[in-house]
Amino acid sequence: MPTEPAAPTTEQLPVRTAAVWAALDPLVSAGTALRVLDVGGGSGMFAVPLARLGHRVTVVDPSADALATLHRRAQTAGVRERVRGVQGDGDLLHEVLADDDGGYDLALCHSVLEVVDDPAVTLREIAGALCPGGRVSLAVANRAGAVLARAVAGQPAEALAVLGGRGVPGRPVRRRFSPGDLLALVDGAGLTAGTWRGVSVVADLLEAASGADPAAVRTLELALAEASPYREVAAGLHLLATRA
Repeated sequence: MPTEPAAPTTEQLPVRTAAVWAALDPLVSAGTALRVLDVGGGSGMFAVPLARLGHRVTVVDPSADALATLHRRAQTAGVRERVRGVQGDGDLLHEVLADDDGGYDLALCHSVLEVVDDPAVTLREIAGALCPGGRVSLAVANRAGAVLARAVAGQPAEALAVLGGRGVPGRPVRRRFSPGDLLALVDGAGLTAGTWRGVSVVADLLEAASGADPAAVRTLELALAEASPYREVAAGLHLLATRA
């Protein structure tokens, strides 16, 4: 059973993910061990802290190297027995998890929908892996934030390419989403969306600032995450959705 939620979900984790952890905290720190599915989380950035809270985490990832990193981190953290790595793709969860004996309480899908063949198919597969009332945590790149970041960096041509939904020349194509795009995907998967928030509203901007107090940046991040117009221009978007 989770007994000490504070350490893995606050100061020890990256400031840019503060809004995501703030949304997850009421679920993962409630004192009940959950079955968690982390799709595309092979390196263990979320899986290992969740396992430290007492949850059992299954990570599905196509990369054998990422899963090897996951296992090393879990071993180092002393939670190897609560972390399972499965090599496979998110759009084939019904095959990858065919031997599972029931649904998951919580699924994570962070920085995955940007690169899969079909985000709608992947999200439907994730929804199907949840138990009734189960939640999915979705984090995606925000189109508006990507446009502004490139503009501020002096890259107007790249900003226009991202604005038009085109890839940046010479780089792998990566989707960006608007809040409306994300909400439509959630609805299409038969899920009920909660409040969406911005991820890294200012953390990335302040990362290189000398003397920026991480605690103050974290506090500012949380203050801006659900506030308009700031959340609309964050680097990423996050929401929790529920399966009926």
